[in-house]
Amino acid sequence: MFSGIVEEAARVVALNKENGNLHLTVQCSFVHELKIDQSISHNGVCLTVVSKTDDAYTVTAIQETLDKSNLGLLKIGDKVNLERSMLMNGRLDGHIVQGHVDQTATCVEVREVDGSRYFRFEYPFDKQKAKEGYFTVEKGSVTVNGVSLTVCNSKDDGFEVAVIPYTYEYTNFHQIQPGTVVNLEFDIIGKYISRMMKYEH
Repeated sequence: MFSGIVEEAARVVALNKENGNLHLTVQCSFVHELKIDQSISHNGVCLTVVSKTDDAYTVTAIQETLDKSNLGLLKIGDKVNLERSMLMNGRLDGHIVQGHVDQTATCVEVREVDGSRYFRFEYPFDKQKAKEGYFTVEKGSVTVNGVSLTVCNSKDDGFEVAVIPYTYEYTNFHQIQPGTVVNLEFDIIGKYISRMMKYEH
């Protein structure tokens, strides 16, 4: 489980395809603290450390993960947002994030307003998925590339988020521009409520 508070935007240093799997090697500052089998969120996708060196570690994404996320679009040199799993004795600064990406969305607009930036993301509307809780609500939470954010201007097929300068600089949001594909995880509480309502009729 994660909170959506990114620790580091780390650089991809190697990508190796093996059948349907992608072995992703990332260079980060806290690699010496990692252990094999540890879970880390990569752009919001929970992956397991399978090997490490002095300054980098490797995780493996299976085909289903590549189909539902933007990890298959990564290139060497790109930055990924990293977060280690949440400590249960700490504060939940973001919201409850599982690290299970639901789908991707595309950035359609970035605009600067009073020192912060507003990003608009869109995705194809699917009525059935919306009934199952795959939607946003005004002032609710959404995870974009592993970052916990507050929704504004929520629509059936998209939403906006406001990103403060700190988040813009210290996550890979500074690489996002119109046309960029991002990972989305919708709020798990909304999914549970939608499922419960299904059985009340």
